[in-house]
Amino acid sequence: MSEVSTGFRMMHTMIRVLDLERSIAFYTELLGMTLLRREDFPGGRFTLAFVGYGPEASHAVVELTHNWDQAEPYAIGTGFGHIALGVHDIYAVCAALAKQGARIPRPPGPMKHGTTHIAFVEDPDGYKIELIGLDTMRQA
Repeated sequence: MSEVSTGFRMMHTMIRVLDLERSIAFYTELLGMTLLRREDFPGGRFTLAFVGYGPEASHAVVELTHNWDQAEPYAIGTGFGHIALGVHDIYAVCAALAKQGARIPRPPGPMKHGTTHIAFVEDPDGYKIELIGLDTMRQA
């Protein structure tokens, strides 16, 4: 690590969302994050909402960007992969998410070439969230 990069830390991942209220509800109610802050920018016609599992000063968070004039869903693109969240008892978590109406395109199970159990859930805009079974990960 260079001297320059020693002060770096992950701050947030930004995703564009079509329906801010629906997205905030997904991340807070289904995934258990907290709405940390929200700010409207009338001059730019957008709102930023930050959600996460702890304060921005010490945790990486997700920035939900809502452009007020966007009427059509965003194209996810081929460069973005997913956001990953570690969970305990991935099977129970996925069952609870499914019961609440979450779309789970990849049900929980072992990775194709490993022993860690994973699943994928989609947020309201189709962004993939990988759930990683913390109790199935090989410890380093």
